[in-house]
Amino acid sequence: MESPARNLIGNGTVIKGDIECSGDIRIDGQLIGSLKSNGKVVIGQTGTLEGDLTCKQADISGNIKGTIKAEELTALKATSKVEVDLVTKQLLIEVGAQFTGKCTMTQQSTVSMPKQKIG
Repeated sequence: MESPARNLIGNGTVIKGDIECSGDIRIDGQLIGSLKSNGKVVIGQTGTLEGDLTCKQADISGNIKGTIKAEELTALKATSKVEVDLVTKQLLIEVGAQFTGKCTMTQQSTVSMPKQKIG
């Protein structure tokens, strides 16, 4: 069985558009658009996302403005600054994190994940 892909958007990189991936992804640069991942999404301290995030897990140390829909855990680290409408199963907010918006916590998986292509 293949291990899931790991993707990186490096510091200094700016992407305008939507991204869908089946594996984990880390953003240390800037994404303007939506991001859908079947894995874990990490927004590093230098990372920014302006758009919608749909994923299994979100680990945020940087900035997000938009929406977050995480199937499992959303972790807002001390350096994070988020202005979002958030839907998640579990939420962890460290001291120092800046959270502005609305949070809905649910035990059901209401997040529609991207379909994996076979072949």
